[in-house]
Amino acid sequence: MLQIPVTSIPNIQIGQAQDAAAATGCTVILCPAGAAAGLDVRGGGPASRESELLRPVAAADKIHAVLLSGGSAFGLDAAGGVMRWLAEHDIGFDTGVAKVPLVCASCLYDLTVGASTVRPGPAMGYEACENAGNYQDGCFGAGAGASVGKFRGMGQAMKTGIGSYAVRLGALEVGAVVAVNALGDVFDWRTGRQRAGLLAEDRSGFLSTEAEMFRSSKVVKNKFVGNTTIGAVITNACFSKTEMNKIAAMAQNGMVRAIRPVNTTADGDSLYALSVGEVEADLDMVGTLAAQVVSEAILRAVDSAAGGYGLPARRDLPWARD
Repeated sequence: MLQIPVTSIPNIQIGQAQDAAAATGCTVILCPAGAAAGLDVRGGGPASRESELLRPVAAADKIHAVLLSGGSAFGLDAAGGVMRWLAEHDIGFDTGVAKVPLVCASCLYDLTVGASTVRPGPAMGYEACENAGNYQDGCFGAGAGASVGKFRGMGQAMKTGIGSYAVRLGALEVGAVVAVNALGDVFDWRTGRQRAGLLAEDRSGFLSTEAEMFRSSKVVKNKFVGNTTIGAVITNACFSKTEMNKIAAMAQNGMVRAIRPVNTTADGDSLYALSVGEVEADLDMVGTLAAQVVSEAILRAVDSAAGGYGLPARRDLPWARD
């Protein structure tokens, strides 16, 4: 198995745009030739657009872009800019009168970092398309304002970002792009060691979000507003929309392995799965491999992030790097 850049998977282009001062941005995965796509949503508070297109009973069998955005539900507006860019490039579902681009979108909540009044809109979505090819891990695009470990408030949280990981196995390629913005903590899925999350008040070590939650069974109505980890799995294997929904569900296991707690009512955890090639492969094998690359992409999002906005990143805490 060979590790490869996610951007080397054919028939996709990934672009990012962000407002660093406001700590928000968006990441777009363009599929000009179309992609059979699935979606698995396990969080209790998702912000999403065109999700119904991905149900097996929906007529359209391919979409043309997935947008991952900050800005909470406000960030869904950025999809309009992606549609405009695609339309200008004659990409979309041919209705006989016009080509209508099919753009799915999910947003994470980053309003507690940077400026809460600045959110991705159509101009930023369009810019991300124009920037196709500029993808990099870290505090860019949808990861600009991402953070984790927020159960005790932002004073004990950590900065994260967006991460990617991809592999080649023979002719098969499977990769993931994930913006990590969880209520809970991030763990190395191989060793079980905590890599990021809830900090002690003096920032001398980690606390366990699960342990803090278990201190009381009292109802907490607002678990620090909102979070959400969002991402996409991409493969050059050839599958139908129905099959990609299953792969998205299996890939979510990678999120479950790397984040605890996960899929809470305060998270809108959503994961897309895109088929953009013609390679024949076993569905269960691809779904299992997809879960691994999702876990690795989550770790990349933690390790590549830079501290800012009063939040330290893992690289800023010597004891966390040991």
